[in-house]
Amino acid sequence: MNRWTRIASGCCVAAALCLSGCDIGGGEGGGSVQTSTFANPIMNGGADPWVIKHDDGYYYYTHTVGNAIQVWKSRSLTDMAAAETAVVWTPPAEGPNSKEIWAPELHWIDGKWYIYYAADDGRNENHRMFVLESATDDALGEYEDRGKITDPTDKWAIDGTVLHKSDGSLYFVWSGWEGDVNVSQRLYIAPMSNPYTISGERVEISRPELAWETVGEPTVNEGPEVLISDQKINIVYSASGSWTDDYTLGLLSSDPDSDLLDPASWTKKPEAVFAKTDRVFGPGHCSFVKSPDGKEDWIVYHAAVTTGAGWSRNVRAQPFQWNEDGTPNFGEPVSPGTFLALPSGEPARVRLEAEEAKLEGLQVTEHEEASGGQVVGGWTGESSIEWEIDVPENGLYRLALRYLNEAAIPQRLHMTIGGKLRVDVTLDTGLKGEWSNAFIPVGLKQGRNTIKLSGGTARLSLDAIDVLGPEAASDKE
Repeated sequence: MNRWTRIASGCCVAAALCLSGCDIGGGEGGGSVQTSTFANPIMNGGADPWVIKHDDGYYYYTHTVGNAIQVWKSRSLTDMAAAETAVVWTPPAEGPNSKEIWAPELHWIDGKWYIYYAADDGRNENHRMFVLESATDDALGEYEDRGKITDPTDKWAIDGTVLHKSDGSLYFVWSGWEGDVNVSQRLYIAPMSNPYTISGERVEISRPELAWETVGEPTVNEGPEVLISDQKINIVYSASGSWTDDYTLGLLSSDPDSDLLDPASWTKKPEAVFAKTDRVFGPGHCSFVKSPDGKEDWIVYHAAVTTGAGWSRNVRAQPFQWNEDGTPNFGEPVSPGTFLALPSGEPARVRLEAEEAKLEGLQVTEHEEASGGQVVGGWTGESSIEWEIDVPENGLYRLALRYLNEAAIPQRLHMTIGGKLRVDVTLDTGLKGEWSNAFIPVGLKQGRNTIKLSGGTARLSLDAIDVLGPEAASDKE
């Protein structure tokens, strides 16, 4: 049994953060407004995102961190970077699941949480799938290691997920090698007798064969994710090399009453269903979830931070629709330069516009992709920007700072809170000049607080800060 600790994302203090119940505002130099929009990314870093909305009204989220399994818990989908979080499992020092922990997924099956993850012993050819079982109904609690989950071939395997039919039957779906050499990743399905046991032979249901699936070597089909409608059982998967701009999503579909273990039951859509644009590169490895009020469907996925960024990725979210035949219609991935309406049922958030703050040595310029139509830039060694924020209670808050860094290296700013506490803030490079968000944890006192940023170079522009506050007292455990 592994010991676990609850931590705040990036901090050592526990806090579940959402705007609900908080009366946050700006004083002089604040320029605060209530807003019902957000801009991607929702996590500035991370890959292979998985999110599930549970019956308790919370979202539970995880992604690849590499050396452990970490779970986040939030009332809000778009405030996930500010959520309560816990490292629920750390690998043993050595052994078959001690290294390269990839693509964990959290599933609620028959009254327990199960986490499926890929791992190896330090050698990629030994990657296999493993499963954890919760000791309680707390997704951020303790887990028991149920060991490896494999079919009789016991070949290389990653990105495992569970297909749970309405009749209660379970199937395991994953990406694997046909043999023992990394030539091509294919998708396989097999029956399960329980949430941690495969009970039959694997069956191949897809291999990379179309032009949009075969960019990069080895060729790749991976990251299968189940999306069920009244008319279809859909498996959305990632294709082409994950390190390329051409990483994309494909679609397999089957009728609900068909034999899922018969390859002929599955139809592959001949075109990619979610692909790169001139502003979004390598969109893939996704999961699906409802909005807080259950009225909207959302896709959560990772994409490269810019063209040519390879495995430097962040996590994004956007709504999707359905086609008449029961297959999903994702449209195009939305660029970080576009503001989206918050998921239906999420409370409005407080936004502090940079152009309304107290400025020293900075200029306000027009920018059509800024939330208020203007940005603040022209940084020198003596420049600074200062906001005043009124908060109703002491607590750990998260400042979502939207910025545009067009320099070739990260920007380093100094944040001073109340004229005393100093926090160093690193803003990753945008390379090609793409927007991003920095999620900065700060301890604020009840009443008025001053937030001052200094440093930066001439190629940095600030748009606004969204203030994500501590949860309402009625939500605290």
